[in-house]
Amino acid sequence: MKGIILAAGQGTRLRPVTLTMPKPLVPVANMPLIGYAIEVLHNAGIEEIGIVANELDSPISRELGDGSALGVKLSYIVQAEQRGLAHAIGLTKDFVAGEPFCVFLGDNIFQDKMGDLLRAFPASDSEANIALGEVADPTRFGIAEVQDGVIKRVVEKPKVPPSNLAIAGVYLFRSSIYDSISKIKPSARNEYEITDAIQHLIESGAKVTHYKITGWWIDAGKPDSIMQANQLVLGELPYTPAPDDPSMIIGRCDISPRVLVGENSQIIDSVVRGPVIIGKNVTIRNSYVGPYTAIGDNVQIENSEIEASIIMKDCAIRSIPGRIDSSLLADNAKVFAADHGPAVHRFVLAENSYVQL
Repeated sequence: MKGIILAAGQGTRLRPVTLTMPKPLVPVANMPLIGYAIEVLHNAGIEEIGIVANELDSPISRELGDGSALGVKLSYIVQAEQRGLAHAIGLTKDFVAGEPFCVFLGDNIFQDKMGDLLRAFPASDSEANIALGEVADPTRFGIAEVQDGVIKRVVEKPKVPPSNLAIAGVYLFRSSIYDSISKIKPSARNEYEITDAIQHLIESGAKVTHYKITGWWIDAGKPDSIMQANQLVLGELPYTPAPDDPSMIIGRCDISPRVLVGENSQIIDSVVRGPVIIGKNVTIRNSYVGPYTAIGDNVQIENSEIEASIIMKDCAIRSIPGRIDSSLLADNAKVFAADHGPAVHRFVLAENSYVQL
């Protein structure tokens, strides 16, 4: 069985961050979004994974390489023009080479790791198995109508939903899906919809079953959902005692449990309340870092307060009045204080941003 991760989208809902960084590389708890999909597939024993990107020499391929550092073998498939999920999956036929396969949207994170689902599919009698999750507003999703464990109908963003079971972004297919993709036409938004291909599969008499996911799942496509995903992942960090290495914790510090600190990082005269993850070569001096904060490598924080935020690598925050809260700072962003400023700040900053308050 092989894996496919769809990662060619433009990430427009995450701009300006995604003007210089593909959405699948945006970190959640210091791991790129796409890393969570790779982790689920790898843990289920799927080692050959194809990533659909918008160009062969994309930042994604440069960052992940051949996958050997992650314990998998990565290949890259180019979708130069984004024409829908079905179009992207259709490009993977040669890579799949007749095997059953799992398609994973590269910007979704699940509490449920779905290992049993993925391992059982090759021996099942289903032509497809679709992961579904209950949602409060089914008009915003592709929705499945289920009878006796079998999907009878799927519909995209229905005005009158047949259920509250949304298609959650994980699909298990056999090669029959490629024939269905070849038979569908573009939708009103000029895209080839995977819901149309699944519906064609159903109407052709194929057995399409479903798996109901447990726990939370996040489509991390917007700043607010990225923050939520970061909090949920950090919230699941297991208990670890407060770090007390004297080369790392210096001066008068108050560090709680569930604070993970990377190599060559120092916390000096500061308060850090977990869950917090801190990367390598970070300096936190005379500052407060609150719960649900993820700090990337080579970050400098001085005389400032921050919580519930994502600070990517190579950023600097100095002497900010008030507290930075629920903020997303991309690589190499600089936030320094001027002589005066408001008491509360919130930022979504792209790479190489500079803010003076």
